[in-house]
Amino acid sequence: MNNDIRNQIKKITIHTKRIMQSTLVGDYLSAFKGSGLDFDQLREYQMGDDIRFIDWNSSAKSNKLMVKQFIEERDRTIILAIDISASSDYSSDHELRSQTIAQVAASLAFIATTNKDKVGALFFSSEIEKWIPPSRGKGHYAKILESIFSIKPKQKSTCIKSALNFLLSLKQRNSILFMLSDWIDDSESYVKLLKIARYKFDFIGIRFLDACEQKLPLYGLIDLEDPETGESVTIDTRKDTDTFLRARQLEQNRLFKKQKIDLLDLSVGKPFVTPLIQFFHHRTRKQIR
Repeated sequence: MNNDIRNQIKKITIHTKRIMQSTLVGDYLSAFKGSGLDFDQLREYQMGDDIRFIDWNSSAKSNKLMVKQFIEERDRTIILAIDISASSDYSSDHELRSQTIAQVAASLAFIATTNKDKVGALFFSSEIEKWIPPSRGKGHYAKILESIFSIKPKQKSTCIKSALNFLLSLKQRNSILFMLSDWIDDSESYVKLLKIARYKFDFIGIRFLDACEQKLPLYGLIDLEDPETGESVTIDTRKDTDTFLRARQLEQNRLFKKQKIDLLDLSVGKPFVTPLIQFFHHRTRKQIR
């Protein structure tokens, strides 16, 4: 392990200590339930209890409302599908998209490990670059962390279809899948697989957006090169180039909404703990409704 990787791991270790001081771990527990519930005991009804758990037979015998109390089965499996294609090595700021993706992936792995959940990691480009099967423990977390900060892709382009095909071949049940990507894939061949994956997993898409993907600065004529294909193009930023960028994001939004998949947007190089907390809060409220 070289010094650069050690420094990055040291940085995320400091960052995760801040996470422990936030509400993120508790929000994660609320947002992602275990695979089931085991009966624990009967107790008297308290204001706010779910009326579906009232035991009417016991209530009639004791002449007071009694509810069944359950304990959650702690058998969560978290899978991190991490896009490491060449488009992740882009940024209009000081921090690359790949670095922000790595920090978020490492933080999610840390939270899951803290809660003794199984964690697995899939690294993909246009092919499956590496697969670490789900397991528990600090040693396993260290293995995932080292891969997150050291892996170099063999391929430059992106193929979400190949990643989904691999994930759907897994015999993983009750798994929570986070797919971390810019979701830039010119092929639409993954759309049907996304629908299938949504039923197999508790699927969360995390989209990493650069500031220039929101609005290009008015620099006039600039030369751009596609990091995945090497193709060059000259554009005039004074014209309405933002229309294309917005259209692509809106199309992605429509796709996720149609498939009923949660989508979280995070900004490259910006703090992400608060957006994660807000996202988990939103999921918790959806479950209560």
